[in-house]
Amino acid sequence: MTGATQPITVMVVDDHPMWRDAVARDLAAAGFDVVATAGDGAQAVRRAKATVPDVLVLDLNLPELPGVQVCKELVAALPGLRVLVLSASGEHADVLEAVKSGATGYLLKSASTEELTDAVGRTAAGDPVFTPGLAGLVLGEYRRLASEPAPSPGGDGPKAPQLTDRETEVLRLVAKGLSYKQIAERLVISHRTVQNHVQNTLGKLQLHNRVELVRYAIEAGLDDA
Repeated sequence: MTGATQPITVMVVDDHPMWRDAVARDLAAAGFDVVATAGDGAQAVRRAKATVPDVLVLDLNLPELPGVQVCKELVAALPGLRVLVLSASGEHADVLEAVKSGATGYLLKSASTEELTDAVGRTAAGDPVFTPGLAGLVLGEYRRLASEPAPSPGGDGPKAPQLTDRETEVLRLVAKGLSYKQIAERLVISHRTVQNHVQNTLGKLQLHNRVELVRYAIEAGLDDA
């Protein structure tokens, strides 16, 4: 690919037309390509599958289909999709449910325009973005899940696939809660290389997303290493 890079494509889902339009306007003004908007969950699923945006900015409280269900369906259907929840609710249960449904980040609607545009850019890059205070909650939940015995799908067969030293190193930093950008700086490699290592690791471990990857890493004790 030569010349200017393609703008990040975004879809905005919210059942309040004025809020939805304002968010779409702000994102377009910041240089994002807003390819679609939707006002209910069912419409969101249809339009996202038709337009395949890079980032879905999603409210949780939607008619027709709840936001977490929209998130779950679209993350399963569109493997490259990143979901940034933009919600009025800071309730811990809502945050955790969104993350477990596949959301990459969670921002409160009290966020400034600058915080929102920054969050969309970072979400597109695969970084977990959370309103301050919520990141610790999510990491705490990872730890709680990791302390529970996980069912072993492989029975008595060999369970641990072989990771390279670099993949293990990246996994350890993911478990510590570092963003891909921070990992790239720490290891003096490119952001793209970090993403490639994470994708390779997901494939080897037969995991589907970063949430499962962090759980695996904490279960393996890599966050303490």
